[in-house]
Amino acid sequence: MKVIEYLHNAKVFYAATTDGDQPHVRPIGFVMEFEGQLAFYTDNRKKMCKQLKANPKTEFCALDSKMNTLRITGEAKFITSPESKKAALEAMPMLAKAGYSVEDDVFEIYTLENVSLSYANMAGKQLDGIEL
Repeated sequence: MKVIEYLHNAKVFYAATTDGDQPHVRPIGFVMEFEGQLAFYTDNRKKMCKQLKANPKTEFCALDSKMNTLRITGEAKFITSPESKKAALEAMPMLAKAGYSVEDDVFEIYTLENVSLSYANMAGKQLDGIEL
């Protein structure tokens, strides 16, 4: 299974960032494929965006119906462009209803570099069957 399918099936997954030495975790519900990579959005007025720009190290975590856990570790790389914003608005039209647009200066798109995956059952046994 592809990671993007797993995340879409999970519907809500969690992203961790840090602010100094304090971790912060928040629910995320958006992921898309853009130019062959996983891509996410944020808003540069939010703490999450500021934290990722100060320290791009992040981790996502999702749980499936069998209680298997997927962890995606990487470093945020901002790829905000009219094309990436347009793709996000097409992938999730609700973003436009929330006030985001291709022209605004707050809507940010990022992908991950130096990605590593961990897919394991609740006992911690590593599982096969997941790929970027």
